[in-house]
Amino acid sequence: MSSRRSRSRPSSSSRISAEQINDLVSKLQALLPEARIRRNDRESAAKVLQETCNYIRSLHREVDDLSERLSELLATADSAQAAIIRSLLTQ
Repeated sequence: MSSRRSRSRPSSSSRISAEQINDLVSKLQALLPEARIRRNDRESAAKVLQETCNYIRSLHREVDDLSERLSELLATADSAQAAIIRSLLTQ
């Protein structure tokens, strides 16, 4: 028996069944905003994962945009306004 073969196979205790994968993909699909609209459609796991990646990328872009806007706001606000905004952010 080759060591490559024995290393490539996960132990039986760490295997995930097809049913568990389908359940996790369905739960993931339910979290996607666009997927909620067409919830009855059964999409492939690959498509759901691709949509999830795209959604996470869009969330990252949105966070970056909001951070930039907040920085600009803090830079233009007077010190009292900036202090209020910072106190709201730390709550």
